[in-house]
Amino acid sequence: MGENHAVDLLIIGAGPVGLYAAYYAGFRGLSVALVDSLPELGGQITAMYPEKDILDVAGFPVVKGKELVEGLVAQAATASPTYLLDRTAQTLVSDDAADEVRVGLDDGTTVVAKAVIITAGIGKFTPRPLPAAEDWPGPEVAFFVPSFAEYAGKDVTIVGGGDSAFDWALALEPVAASITLVHRRDSFWAHQATVDKVLAGSATVLTNSNVARLVGEGRLEAVEVEHVKTKETTVVKTQAVVAALGFVADLGPIQQWGLEVQKRHIVVDSTTRTSLPRVFAAGDITEYPGKVRLIAVGFGEAATAVNNAAVAINPQAHLFPGHSSEG
Repeated sequence: MGENHAVDLLIIGAGPVGLYAAYYAGFRGLSVALVDSLPELGGQITAMYPEKDILDVAGFPVVKGKELVEGLVAQAATASPTYLLDRTAQTLVSDDAADEVRVGLDDGTTVVAKAVIITAGIGKFTPRPLPAAEDWPGPEVAFFVPSFAEYAGKDVTIVGGGDSAFDWALALEPVAASITLVHRRDSFWAHQATVDKVLAGSATVLTNSNVARLVGEGRLEAVEVEHVKTKETTVVKTQAVVAALGFVADLGPIQQWGLEVQKRHIVVDSTTRTSLPRVFAAGDITEYPGKVRLIAVGFGEAATAVNNAAVAINPQAHLFPGHSSEG
């Protein structure tokens, strides 16, 4: 039998944006609960890259993912939130006439809230496979890097050309014995400043190439890299592979809630309202003209969502609550 909870505001997703929304809900005097399918706070940052440097959060020239999450958790604690972790929101029914949104979790828990904010990233992620590693029996192939320590002194091959590939190449360079980055094109879709740092460093970057085969008896010893055009092969000494090929997103149960969805994102207006009454969204999961998917943008959307939710909960409330530095 599940539990029953009644709160002013339910936040679905306990990543950075959800945690900041929880703090802001407390600032507005709202009771708040957060639900997340992961067992720990911090969302994808905690699960995938706690050691990664984050460069685009206001006030921090650079901050480790885990340190950012620690600060957000401490800030959210001022709202005394109820955390419902390791549980997935399965159903959502918005009843504007009853001034409530009823959310059912996969363990039988029911949460009745006066408003909901969805901050669930972009849903469940399935890593894109590395074809050459599909039949590899060992544990040497990873899709993300939660800890740098296990790569110390190893020759590491990173496959991919996006932000994650270059971020991990830059972060692992002082830890690993060597870094080889393999990308199937000659252009990248990572932040140019990071690309420039990797290219200026000691990493070997092989473009127009794929990892064709993993080599080793009982343990990984090398990878065979094949040039896309010439088919020429190069053997690269390797004891660990990071396949940073991106993820296939799946909104899961959210797709069944009657929300307007566009390309796996929830459509919102300038107030962060969704197509359902009393349901708002913020962070990577949202879509609107001019959307920029940065944590910094998500924080602003969280504040917008909470302030508009506060008015939906109490029409007599002011949209703008005043500055936190006042009083």
